[in-house]
Amino acid sequence: MDEKNVFKNIVRTGWVSSVDPKSRTARVTYRDKGQTFVSGPLKVICNQPFIPKKDAVQETEEQGGGSGEKAFEKHKHKVTINPWLPSPGDYVLCLYLPTGDGDGFVIGGI
Repeated sequence: MDEKNVFKNIVRTGWVSSVDPKSRTARVTYRDKGQTFVSGPLKVICNQPFIPKKDAVQETEEQGGGSGEKAFEKHKHKVTINPWLPSPGDYVLCLYLPTGDGDGFVIGGI
């Protein structure tokens, strides 16, 4: 196999088909020359910075607007921060180990 084909199989882009938050893995759908296939579970790299979890309660520090109206009184909001995980449908960049056994990683969104 020539170097160009080896590199093509190490670095790939595709669309997330499913995510397992407990194991921090995702399956990715690839489309190559009219063919579609889904990867095995790929570990999701823990990216910084952390972002708030989707659809979760968030909380900010206490701040007030100073107007005295109830809507502007000192208050705070809940924030839940988790490491980034892709969502189904996200377009991602994946990196595979050159061992040929299918072990790989989702290294980020595109």
